[in-house]
Amino acid sequence: MVSWVSTLLPRTVRSLTTSSKKQRVDDCHRHQEAYGYFLPIQTRWQDNDQYGHVNNVVYYSYFDTIINHYLIRYCGLKTGLLTSHLVGLMATNQCTFYTPVGFPQIPVAALAVEKVGQSSVHYRLALFPPKATQGPPSVDHQDLNDGFFFAHPKLSQFDALACTTGSSVHVFVNPATGKPTSLPEHFKEGLLRLRTPTAV
Repeated sequence: MVSWVSTLLPRTVRSLTTSSKKQRVDDCHRHQEAYGYFLPIQTRWQDNDQYGHVNNVVYYSYFDTIINHYLIRYCGLKTGLLTSHLVGLMATNQCTFYTPVGFPQIPVAALAVEKVGQSSVHYRLALFPPKATQGPPSVDHQDLNDGFFFAHPKLSQFDALACTTGSSVHVFVNPATGKPTSLPEHFKEGLLRLRTPTAV
């Protein structure tokens, strides 16, 4: 009944309804609670552009870093072509920017898994800047090696709202054939640890 009624609405009203729902989803994705895994990112001098903040393309490398860090550390991904039967190829990437960060800030990247398919993984990502009211975040070697999961006390050092959000899709292939290959069970288990509902 609802979908039938919506087809009778003027296009502008339907557009506003869709836009409103998308806005709610986008707003939800800006909060730390929407993510399960976090990794501090040390910005570099070369990351800044002539405007004095991290260049937009660099955010993609931050997101690539947290994805692959998690896959290696918690899913057992082997990165050598001679030792791995599984290679992840990025199929899509997307970023939405809200506020900038810049060197020498240390933001924290965030990762969630929206969908695990037979050979693909859909990720949701975000970057949270350090709180401006405090000194630099207290990050140590263990944080950089292991990252941390939601509700970790160190998350209080970062803003509750993301400065950037994004999404990516990995397709995993057999390196010998280049054809999509099924994800091993242990690999899926690591990913499903970060599985979150997409509905708002």
